[in-house]
Amino acid sequence: MAGTKRLMKASEIPAFVDKVIEAGCHICAVGHFGYVFGDTEEHLDAREEIERIKEEFGDRDLLLPEIVNYLRSHGRYIDPGSPVAHWSENQKLQ
Repeated sequence: MAGTKRLMKASEIPAFVDKVIEAGCHICAVGHFGYVFGDTEEHLDAREEIERIKEEFGDRDLLLPEIVNYLRSHGRYIDPGSPVAHWSENQKLQ
């Protein structure tokens, strides 16, 4: 079927996150319901690579909660209203 996009598997979440980080993006969960790739404006060189990674892994929409949980379990999160300005500060609070 033309135009059918590949669906990412839950087992691919660690590889997906690793590749995004290797591309130079600060991927992190925001709260418990979403995630961001970080400020890609600062990483103009990474934009093309991120698009390639998105294409490689396919549609991730159904895995949103699992991706968020994975990022949170690795300290890569920011909670709305938190005094933490960057996800890396979470390790200092533990």
